[in-house]
Amino acid sequence: MRIGAHLRQDENPVATAEDLGIDLFQMFVADPQSWKKPQPHPHAAEIRESPIDVVVHSSYQINVASLNNRLRMPSRKAVEQQAAAAADLGAIGLVVHGGHLKDGEDAAEGFANWRKLFERQADKGGFGVPILIENTAGGSHAMARTLESIERLWDAVGDFPQAGFCLDTCHAWAGGEDLMGLVERIRGITGRIDLVHLNNSRDEFDSGRDRHANLESGRIDPEVLAELMRTADAPGVLETPADGIRADLEFLRSR
Repeated sequence: MRIGAHLRQDENPVATAEDLGIDLFQMFVADPQSWKKPQPHPHAAEIRESPIDVVVHSSYQINVASLNNRLRMPSRKAVEQQAAAAADLGAIGLVVHGGHLKDGEDAAEGFANWRKLFERQADKGGFGVPILIENTAGGSHAMARTLESIERLWDAVGDFPQAGFCLDTCHAWAGGEDLMGLVERIRGITGRIDLVHLNNSRDEFDSGRDRHANLESGRIDPEVLAELMRTADAPGVLETPADGIRADLEFLRSR
């Protein structure tokens, strides 16, 4: 079991990761709330040379499925730029949310836009790292909330070797998916789970709300989370509240 944590704004994430004793860490390469281009990281060499793996989470506003050109086109560019920055750090992947459409829009066009992301980048030689598409918590027009939507998305992108999958446990719970046996059901669709975002939830099942909790203090049975982590056979990243990260790590290590 390789476990780590999201280190949000740490200037020197390797030092923090070493202090926590984790196997990998997740970070941003740009302001997660803006369209600003990634800048060279001051500790890039240290991150590349560290035996601790790194995964990059993309900016939150990215929505490559959107039918709005003013959102989709900068989203594609941001994925390209952030994937290049992730590759420069030696990252194992770039996590990108599945995105969503607006009421009345045709979901088939959204899934087609995901395919176009990979097609267009293939013409440029591909991305520098795998793109790990993450399931999302809420929204009736989300591209990756339900197993049905994930299956439609994978029908569109699953034949691209750089398309990977990130399973977020809080998002799945909030999206109304039973966590028991979920690993097998996801693998039956995608054939893979490349990363787990292991988070408890502050809200009830099928709430549609994405509010993370520490492993032993949320609505999800923590033993269910530990079992999912065991069966996923993939690296796990905690995105839980920072003041409880050490306790979360100890809980997982004890299992």
